[in-house]
Amino acid sequence: MGVGLTVKENASNRQDPVLELKGLSKSFGGLHAVQGVDLKVYPGDRKAIIGPNGAGKTTLFNVITGVLPATAGQVLLFGSDITGWPSYRRTALGMARTFQITSLFPKLTVLDNVLLAVAGLRPSKFVMWRALVSYRDVHEKARRLLESAGYWDRKGVEVRNLSHGERRQVEVVLGLASDPKILLLDEPAAGLASGESQEMTEFLKRLDPELAILLIEHDMHVVFDYANHITVLHFGQVVEEGATDRIRGSGKVREIYLGTG
Repeated sequence: MGVGLTVKENASNRQDPVLELKGLSKSFGGLHAVQGVDLKVYPGDRKAIIGPNGAGKTTLFNVITGVLPATAGQVLLFGSDITGWPSYRRTALGMARTFQITSLFPKLTVLDNVLLAVAGLRPSKFVMWRALVSYRDVHEKARRLLESAGYWDRKGVEVRNLSHGERRQVEVVLGLASDPKILLLDEPAAGLASGESQEMTEFLKRLDPELAILLIEHDMHVVFDYANHITVLHFGQVVEEGATDRIRGSGKVREIYLGTG
């Protein structure tokens, strides 16, 4: 089994989208950062959103996850309208997200970081002078996540001693702590060297095949190697979308995104 817990969907449910955006828009005064975006993400999808800087990608993620309120349109999760929901309610329903900026505790071990992520999602009461490893269910969940990710042998390593690429992978593991059905990855290869980007791609390919994944990424090698469907944003609007091979060969995408004719 890949990283994360299997999404238990029967065959009749597989045609229902996990996430659906209907005319989603976000404006800041007269600036229309996101304009009328429609998108469907199904179980097992590997979808990417690309576009030049300022295209509205991160703003779109912020509206999807509840960090920013939508100006217009809807966000549906498993058919439920969650447009006005706060982030924690979206997480409880099955949505998780990673961020561009590393949010790990560098002086804590890999295991401690995962333990904190798991514990932070539990309604249980914790005693401040009792070690988190003594909470059996929390520890077992952390162990499963790290074993699936191939990081259990480095559980005792302080995060500051990991490479940048390894830290980014551990952040993805933290994103799986809530057992999400859809994971939003905000530039998982940001700041990585070419070799590390390839390692990240291979790591992402090992994730649970039933988990729906939507990612923003500037590294086109990662996008074309990993995603099976790509949406192109330009000035907040969808200007092209389709299968990876179609987007790879699109003259419009080369002109808008890559700056070539």
